[in-house]
Amino acid sequence: MNKKDVSTVRKQFKTDNDKLEITDIFNVYVQKETSEIFHWQSQPFGMLEQFQQELFMDNFRKVLAGQLDAKLFDLKFKRGEEGSTQTILYDNLKTEDVETWMQSMLSIVEKMFDGLVYEMDTVVTFIRGEFKVATRARNEETEEGGDDEMFSHRFILCSLNRTDQPKSSLVFDYIEKEFKANTAVDPIINLTAPMFGFLFPTFNQGAADVNHILYSAGKANQPSDRFIEEVLTCEPIHTAKEEKDNFEQVLQSLIGEKVETDVLANIYTEINKVVEEAEDSEAPMLDYHDVERILDESGVKDVTTEKVEFAFKNVLDNEQKEIKATSLVPKTVKIETKVATVTVNPEDLKNVRYVTINGKRCLLLEIDEEAVVEGFQLETVEL
Repeated sequence: MNKKDVSTVRKQFKTDNDKLEITDIFNVYVQKETSEIFHWQSQPFGMLEQFQQELFMDNFRKVLAGQLDAKLFDLKFKRGEEGSTQTILYDNLKTEDVETWMQSMLSIVEKMFDGLVYEMDTVVTFIRGEFKVATRARNEETEEGGDDEMFSHRFILCSLNRTDQPKSSLVFDYIEKEFKANTAVDPIINLTAPMFGFLFPTFNQGAADVNHILYSAGKANQPSDRFIEEVLTCEPIHTAKEEKDNFEQVLQSLIGEKVETDVLANIYTEINKVVEEAEDSEAPMLDYHDVERILDESGVKDVTTEKVEFAFKNVLDNEQKEIKATSLVPKTVKIETKVATVTVNPEDLKNVRYVTINGKRCLLLEIDEEAVVEGFQLETVEL
């Protein structure tokens, strides 16, 4: 799934969306320390009260929120795995037998907590249903497309949430007209910050892909390798941060630890071109041939195929020896000094110079407008 696909799916989870139908919701309460299933309950989602539906919808949107390859990961299932999660989920997309649906989801919960203990009770929520999206925008002249051409996408979504103990508090009883202590002991299910979750199958440019699953980590750049490989039975992945760190090591081995800002700006520009050209398809991957071309066009001297290939083999640990291009261009670049930290867009690095003036190191920032500090325009000093 690309950024656009994730956004399309996330927007479906609204209570007033007539193109979304959630048929079943299945909640499983798991006790801390023992990781034993204490209780489970399945019911039609439409039977929930309105405010409960809204709470869950907000939770589902949070599962699908975050940056790709940092918090959200499009995972590929391993082939030929007996009793795989892929098979369980696929078989339950369309089954009408609620008992089969419940037992299948319970088997996934058992996988989740096998050998794993949390410090708090947790609740695993599964939903299944379908949503419909237009295969293309409506043409006002021909009146084709839009709601007349819809794609139906069946799905199963899972969300794991922690429980919190209610805090002691003083309340006012309107009926008895007195102040009293709040004696509530029921655990509170924290739906505002899912610990992790997943969506099956993935949704790619208007088509379902049952060979992939969208995994949502609780925190950015902290996916669970155990959950990915043992619970979801998917192939291992690298986070965007890991990909970026690997690329920095490749660059440093080729051009050293010092680089001119022009060269760095050119490298980011060339990588961004690759990303933009493949915006509506799968995330583009860069091999050593691609990186050699990018460095050559960015002005890096003495780059050879042999040097780049050696750097790739020395740094990367995946068999393909490729790096995902979308992970390499940062949203902003920080230039850190003791005096100040300057944040610029990658393409604006070409306007930054690191120079020596009268024996003093200076950071020179070329700008097109007046510089304003605390409401005052700065005086220009000619060097």
